Amino acid sequence: MPAADDDPDASGVDAPGAARRWSGWLILGVVAAALVVCCCSAAVGLLISWSAGLFHTPT
Repeated sequence: MPAADDDPDASGVDAPGAARRWSGWLILGVVAAALVVCCCSAAVGLLISWSAGLFHTPT
């Protein structure tokens, strides 16, 4: 049976690479959320403009 010193995960401390991967996913999540908010607000704005008649041809 190997000693505890031979196992790098025995200390209970995560590797630095794991923290970088987590922060990468966090950044991607924030960017995706920002895109969703922007697209939804643009769609709502277009819907309001359409219902106000701004896209209808004047008669």
